[in-house]
Amino acid sequence: MSALFPTYKRKQIQLQQGNGPYVFDQNNKKYLDFTSGIAVTSLGHCHPEVVAALQKQSECIWHTSNLFQIQKQELLAETLVKNTNMDLAFFCNSGAEANEAAIKLAKKFTKKNKIITFNDSFHGRTFGSMSATGQQKIKDGFGPLVSTFLHLPWNDISQLEKHTDGETAAIMMEVIQGEGGIKIADFNFYKKVQEICKKYDILLIIDEVQTGIGRTGKRYAYEHFGLDPDIVTLAKGLGNGFPIGAMLGKRKLAEAFGPGSHGTTFGGNPLACAISQSVLNIIFQDEFLKEVERKGKNFKEQLEDHLLSYPSVNEIRGEGLLIGIECDHAGEIIVNLENEGLLTVPAGERVIRLLPPLNVKDEELTSALNKILAVFHNIHETVS
Repeated sequence: MSALFPTYKRKQIQLQQGNGPYVFDQNNKKYLDFTSGIAVTSLGHCHPEVVAALQKQSECIWHTSNLFQIQKQELLAETLVKNTNMDLAFFCNSGAEANEAAIKLAKKFTKKNKIITFNDSFHGRTFGSMSATGQQKIKDGFGPLVSTFLHLPWNDISQLEKHTDGETAAIMMEVIQGEGGIKIADFNFYKKVQEICKKYDILLIIDEVQTGIGRTGKRYAYEHFGLDPDIVTLAKGLGNGFPIGAMLGKRKLAEAFGPGSHGTTFGGNPLACAISQSVLNIIFQDEFLKEVERKGKNFKEQLEDHLLSYPSVNEIRGEGLLIGIECDHAGEIIVNLENEGLLTVPAGERVIRLLPPLNVKDEELTSALNKILAVFHNIHETVS
């Protein structure tokens, strides 16, 4: 009998060691890890530069509290906002915390309450971020939630125009819905969101917890769509597995987040910031990001070339190395891929989500492709 609350439906696999894109279970079986801890270990497992940064800082100081100046926070913030329209950063420990900070900041700055989010979105599991989430299954059983969120259909301009007005504090969205099924809207939808925000003086909050830090081949996914956010939230790939989150914002918002307005005990501690800085030093290089775009484009095209001929496959979508295969029997296929030595993760009910490390090699993508094709062939033959 486990001493843990049963909040997760766990596999019988115990991952005990990792090296680059590979992990090994309790029986020493080797897997290609295309979950990356759900878009977290973007440089793979035990990357030498990240390990070195952790070891070096761990011998200096781990934690001081935010009552003191933390120079590594200053440097990390500058790296995150450089060459963007963002000016300031607040550091926390997770994506849910980053989104909580964004919700608080938007309401306090605008002095308005209504925040528009979208069906099938996912923003976290705290009461505020859960209320923002557009998936009922996340909310069932928890009673009344924060009531000032309005959830609209994703990619529906007419509904957006109908329900947005001067009483709206913010529009909050993932530019690519991750947990909701790797869903990308039409370019005109993003354009209309931006127009409406400017028309009614509404803050635009972009949740980049899963899509940020190079996952789509840009530093932040909103760059693909020409958006001008007021607030951006980050976590997951920011620390390559070490807990850290961040909220970025424009300088005008500083007036609403003065001393005592928000805080965190552990957020932005020197150890987390040193590790994150080592991650960004690698990922935010132009050549690195170009390679992510190239590898993602090629891998997606190969998947389309081989899989779209199967009647059970509806669509392959994504950007960079965030790719979803929408198909029948997704759960069964994920289990079969594990047997073949490839770890993937679902997104929604019918989507297989592929999240390789951003520094994955071409030959490792080819190996994954061959495993995927073998499983789809076997499933198709069985169903036929």
